[in-house]
Amino acid sequence: MIECIIVGAGGFVGAVCRYLIGMIPLKEGCAFPIKTLMINIVGSFMIGIVVALASETDFLNPRTVLFLKVGICGGFTTFSFFTLESADLIKSGKMQLAVIYTILSIILGVLAVFAGQGIVRKG
Repeated sequence: MIECIIVGAGGFVGAVCRYLIGMIPLKEGCAFPIKTLMINIVGSFMIGIVVALASETDFLNPRTVLFLKVGICGGFTTFSFFTLESADLIKSGKMQLAVIYTILSIILGVLAVFAGQGIVRKG
């Protein structure tokens, strides 16, 4: 049961951080969902660091990993919002932008995980 509370607490922190970043005003008329892209890349980078620290060191105990990985990173990043924004771009006739957004999200997200892991492993 304590693990559920740990995940919930981390999820709260991640979700609130994600919400606050979503409140940052952008230039009017910007169709590209840059905030969600950046949130997901930063979250991917963070989860890469957490996973590498957990597997390479004794620095993090399992409950801390749960708090950071499932809680904070899970609450911070958002696949559902990414897919909603992609669908909205398609519905509004911006197919090319939707494809660019999807490709960038996947490729940069995976690269960010590797970058986070690489920082830990080289350190």
